[in-house]
Amino acid sequence: MERIRVGLEERQVAIYLGAILIGAVAGFSVPAVNALEAGVNPALAFMLFVTFLQVPLGEFGVALRNVRFLGALLVTNFVVMPLLTAILVQFLPDDPMLRLAVLLVLLTPCVDYVVTFTHLGRGDAKMLLAATPALLLLQMVLLPVYLRVLLGTDASSLVRLEPFIYAFLWLIVGPLLLAAVVQFGAVRAMNGEQVLAALGLLPVPATGFVLFLVLAGVIPRVGEAAGAALTAAPIYLVYAAVAPVLGWFIARASRLAVGGARAVAFSAATRNSLVILPLAFAIPGGSPLVPAVVVTQTLIELISELVYVRWISRLPFRP
Repeated sequence: MERIRVGLEERQVAIYLGAILIGAVAGFSVPAVNALEAGVNPALAFMLFVTFLQVPLGEFGVALRNVRFLGALLVTNFVVMPLLTAILVQFLPDDPMLRLAVLLVLLTPCVDYVVTFTHLGRGDAKMLLAATPALLLLQMVLLPVYLRVLLGTDASSLVRLEPFIYAFLWLIVGPLLLAAVVQFGAVRAMNGEQVLAALGLLPVPATGFVLFLVLAGVIPRVGEAAGAALTAAPIYLVYAAVAPVLGWFIARASRLAVGGARAVAFSAATRNSLVILPLAFAIPGGSPLVPAVVVTQTLIELISELVYVRWISRLPFRP
């Protein structure tokens, strides 16, 4: 099984590119888009479950006590990334709804599949996973503040907390508790190690399936507001190129170990688009523009993640 697992990880980029291409074709040709879209969150929860199984959950206490890592992570996501985002949105047309859509997604750090990509990119997924509750809670509190500063009071009042709470319970807490139960039971079961080894084959296929569903389910949304999506795309491309580098420099300035530095870089680059999407649909008068602009970031980010998995692990590091 170990040979199969290593083979899957070595071919992960090809697998993910294939999933993205097939998902894109399906998105343009399959009429039952809503059914595909509805499958994203369950598939995402399963992907996170098998990813959490690869992380020694018993060491969470050690991760939470790593104040240097938490400090670098929070400064990156809630000081430096908002400053970068505030600069980038100045290059957008003076359209409040377009700017709101871009701000929604770029101001909110990812709390779900970033753990998987960090793990695949040889970053410290354990520490990043331990920090996800803090990332989620802080973005819930600070997003209305950022929107009020950058867009005014009316825009900040459009943000609802329900998508964040749903994501926390069903995409983080649920899979995490299930992974803990499975790990705990495997220690006592006769064939527990074999079960964990078999489940260890699934992170790459599960991630590929999520990529397929996301592309197939959300690409039609882009076509509904193609002009706004194309306008936002260059901003997302610049963010995708600059954000991980800034995260890396902050991590190095904080003198983090290489695994922690990679985790900060992944977190800086990866945004909370799948959680934000229900919020985007709920904004009065926002459809189809706001969801389409958010989905455009998702498409660019997913392709960028394939680059990060190989590239971030090769960034220069000196202890």
